[in-house]
Amino acid sequence: MNSKLLTFISLALTTLFCTCGPAQNDGSDSATAPVMNHLAGQKSPYLLQHARNPVDWYPWGDEALAKAADENKLLIISVGYAACHWCHVMEHESFEDSTVAAVMNEHFVSIKVDREERPDVDDVYMTACQLSNQRGCGWPLNVVALPDGRPIWAGTYFPREQWLRLLGQFRDLQTDNPAKMEEYAASLTNELVKLNNFSPDDKQQLPLGRKELSALATQLIGTLDLQNGGAAGAPKFPMPVLYEFLLAQHFYSHDEATLAAVTLTLDKMADGGIYDHLAGGFARYSTDSLWKVPHFEKMLYDNGQLVSLYAHAYQATGNERYADVVRQTIRFVEDALSDPNGAFYASLDADTEGEEGLTYVWTRAEIDATLNDDKLADAFSEYYSVTQTGNWEGRNILHRSKGAASIAKKHGFADTDDLKEAMTKAASTLLAARKLRPQPGLDDKALTAWNSLMITGYTDAFRALGDEAYRDRAVKAGNFLRQQMMSSDGRLNRNFKDGNSAINAFLDDYALLAQACIDLYQITFDEAWLTTAEKLVEYAGAHFYDEKTGLYNYTSDLDPALISGNVPVDDQVIPSGNSIMARALHQLGILLAEDELQERARNMMALVYPALHNNGPRFYANWARLGTEITEPTFEVAILGADAGAMRRHMSKGYHPNALYLGGDSEGQLELLTNKLVPGETTIYVCLEKVCQLPVNDPELALGQLR
Repeated sequence: MNSKLLTFISLALTTLFCTCGPAQNDGSDSATAPVMNHLAGQKSPYLLQHARNPVDWYPWGDEALAKAADENKLLIISVGYAACHWCHVMEHESFEDSTVAAVMNEHFVSIKVDREERPDVDDVYMTACQLSNQRGCGWPLNVVALPDGRPIWAGTYFPREQWLRLLGQFRDLQTDNPAKMEEYAASLTNELVKLNNFSPDDKQQLPLGRKELSALATQLIGTLDLQNGGAAGAPKFPMPVLYEFLLAQHFYSHDEATLAAVTLTLDKMADGGIYDHLAGGFARYSTDSLWKVPHFEKMLYDNGQLVSLYAHAYQATGNERYADVVRQTIRFVEDALSDPNGAFYASLDADTEGEEGLTYVWTRAEIDATLNDDKLADAFSEYYSVTQTGNWEGRNILHRSKGAASIAKKHGFADTDDLKEAMTKAASTLLAARKLRPQPGLDDKALTAWNSLMITGYTDAFRALGDEAYRDRAVKAGNFLRQQMMSSDGRLNRNFKDGNSAINAFLDDYALLAQACIDLYQITFDEAWLTTAEKLVEYAGAHFYDEKTGLYNYTSDLDPALISGNVPVDDQVIPSGNSIMARALHQLGILLAEDELQERARNMMALVYPALHNNGPRFYANWARLGTEITEPTFEVAILGADAGAMRRHMSKGYHPNALYLGGDSEGQLELLTNKLVPGETTIYVCLEKVCQLPVNDPELALGQLR
């Protein structure tokens, strides 16, 4: 990037970020304004939050871009999401302010983007922000761009006075020196295009083996906080995919340090304030290094992946606490994020009535009054680190920091089981009282990718715990997506709200739903789920696959092009669309006995391998997980007969990442099941690359063949 541009941007950011404190809103409050802006009629809860702002917001689309071009005005592109605390703060301080609105309306065309509905737009401008800052960015994301959408500059949250100064600077630059603005945009966009387009090295043979996978696991563990769990430092994000790789690697290596890195993080998260000890479920991240202080929004995508991770950890260790976390998190999802139509909602807000975390925190006096039992209140307060003065801003975030045995002894409980029973009773009483409080806002849109993660979470919970309600709920959600989000040719929509589904889906929607369908097949043996998965990967291959790179674009070839394309390979909080698709292709290829699908997955792995090898698994953990699945044998477990479901449930209770299950009470249409049904018996065949061991009728004997 041009050094002068970097200097300009860095100076601007230094000036504007150095005093980010709250500012007074001395303009009008848009909450009472009768006139709606161009967001009226949108379905996104986030966009509708801004529909009565005095800022004349437009949704992303041709109308706003055409207006900017016709009037030769710069664009303000402001990206956020409904559960975002600092998005709400900036809205209240600036976007509800009549003075700020007047400047924005006169000199700019302003666009509001829901990053959850339009992750493609968010990704482009988030990358621009990272280039501008030379560091990470967050939300709200605010971008100044030319009328054609090319970014000039990008930043995050600004108090009102700094935002006004920033607007004035760009207004004056556009008037006095438009050529300079063009120079800034050209330079930043050039860097953006280069960064966003993954250019793999020539495909090479995969040298991955147990030795290198073990080294990758060791390298990843070296980046973790081995005292408090999670990545070193703060803030701390759960990042389930890191621990899924480590858990799978431990299955093959039996290295206890690898397992310990997983269980430490899971234990610390379950102890921390990031976990809701009354209702279940996890917040998006912890602002500190101890998992104590959450940023209180709860996202479906986190909780879906964490249900899977804790279910797998329970299978691997037998630790009942992990099973409890699974049950409680699912209870939270059922209570707060479930639509009767089968869909799952997107998120709960961080704020309640404009105050972060208001619903969740307690004073000691509130706990005493609610429990009305001194012994119980004293024990509960010590169990969950509650103090008279509060452990956070004068109130208390419930979290655990002491062992149960010492608390049980101190407060006169017979043993730890007696104490835990009392804590469960107290938590139930406090939760009932908490439900009477004002509640955080709900983003009740359904997103295909996030729903798919939750479906996979339910399938993993069913395998681990055997609760048929989890299986039935997963099937219900899967049917909703097939019926409401999917066309007969395999095309998907991204979003659903109030009976409408309008936005064309992205790569992660296809990949995650394909994976969810594979998971649904394995817990039901209903071949329709494999048919759906096959249709999805075929459609994605036709409309997302890039022959030049050997990988998939994030957007369909049916969508209007943005200023920069994107071939996603980095695994973030949600793994990349390409790594998810590669895992789905690998598994689907095995189940359907289609070598071509497996070969494409191996080719994708080979293309990304140099990045994994050179950079380590921190941002390629799902690729590393795929590496274990390609390198190690993956068994096909065919179960046929009247008791196929029961035997499958028995076998899948344990953690076996090296097995895929297929079968039913008849042979069906799958090649791997042909000529394997024995009348009057339920038979299990453990196969590898279509070559089967001698059939058995005892699931324990079959499990022995997996080793």
